Amino acid sequence: MTKRFLIFLMGMTAIGTANLSIADTTAFVNVNVVPMSTETVLEKQTVIVENGLITRVGSVDQVRIPEEARAVDGTDRFLMPGLAEMHAHVPDTQSSELDRYFSLFVANGVTTIRGMLGRPSHLELRRQLRDGEVFGPRLITSGPSLNGRSVSGEADARRQVREQAAAGYDFIKVHPGLSGEEFKALAETANELGIPFAGHVPVAAGLDTALRLNMATIDHLDGYLVALLPPDSHESGGYGGFFDVLLAADLEADKIDEVAAATAAAGTWNVPTQVLIEQRVDATPVEELRLRPEMKYMPAETVDSWVAAKNGQLAERGFDAETAALAIKLRRSLILALHEAGAGLLLGSDAPQVFNVPGFSLHRELDVLVQSGLTPYEALSTGTTAVAEFLGTNTGTVEAGKSADLLLLDANPLEDIRNSHRIHGVMLRGKWLSATRLDEMLAAYAMGLP
Repeated sequence: MTKRFLIFLMGMTAIGTANLSIADTTAFVNVNVVPMSTETVLEKQTVIVENGLITRVGSVDQVRIPEEARAVDGTDRFLMPGLAEMHAHVPDTQSSELDRYFSLFVANGVTTIRGMLGRPSHLELRRQLRDGEVFGPRLITSGPSLNGRSVSGEADARRQVREQAAAGYDFIKVHPGLSGEEFKALAETANELGIPFAGHVPVAAGLDTALRLNMATIDHLDGYLVALLPPDSHESGGYGGFFDVLLAADLEADKIDEVAAATAAAGTWNVPTQVLIEQRVDATPVEELRLRPEMKYMPAETVDSWVAAKNGQLAERGFDAETAALAIKLRRSLILALHEAGAGLLLGSDAPQVFNVPGFSLHRELDVLVQSGLTPYEALSTGTTAVAEFLGTNTGTVEAGKSADLLLLDANPLEDIRNSHRIHGVMLRGKWLSATRLDEMLAAYAMGLP
């Protein structure tokens, strides 16, 4: 563990434990509750949290505030469940960036993350986060990814799946490059052991095979655009560019409902990470992206690398802005069709990635989901109740008995999804972080722009 990280943890112990955790009981008083169990707002409520659990939700006139409780004024504010980032990248525990990412996630109301590129050190980190020994969101972690470079044949795929399941990882991460036989061996072994597998759809397998083999989640809508090609197209569709956006002009849009229905029937969930794709290929000027307010929380060299990646994307052979815009439109239509077909959607942005600052990018993904046709409630569900259903966790709603991962907002997110950005405070596993504390966390990483 780095000296810098140790200093950070000591600071969190001094500030977080001494000032944030004086009481194991917290009362949100006179607050408007957005329970997320239904599309409603419960006005003028008192919510009691004790030892990390919500123990009471009721009218401010009827719920007694325990004498030992910390009182949080909820007047004209809105209390909802914390959000989940279902496509995050977590560095090794030795990385100096770990505390940065965790602070940015939590300051934006992200109380659960699914790490999509696991490392052996993440197993212990998962426990430390769960037990409150390390500050940060709950962690769901894969093992190291299985891909075309890390897997050598069917037997090796089976071996690696067995080893990762035995080690205790939460799921298997699939990256590109696997042969059809290797992917099938991976899937069959994972299904036999009861460990989910998720991520990319190998080109050699294709969407139909991924659905048939019970892939738990498909991330980035990978494989869907190829599945929309006419039957007489080459199986891979030729050179498609970044997530096949260059194929957009050749796709059969009227097949979208068909693939959405097939996805729902298979029980496979999707993590679209739409904001990642749009930022890479849309017409937003690079300098506009560079000057977004949240970029100041990332090292200048990281932002510079993101600028270079975007410029490289636009200069890619065959890239066409009109085709890219059509691909964005088709992907948004696919997101809406998946939702309307009853295929599960999970909130994820792929952070940190190109112009995706941890935490901030998840709110941008919520904006894009609403622009795709979901209501604010439906979009928020992908990061709350849907996540709880998918993971089987005791989170996702504001009701008695649920874990106290909560987000206090200054305006109603059901009226305008952009109100999810207006964060007044966060409760992480029952520990309250006020707006002042969140601002301090962010200020610690405000690097400024070059």
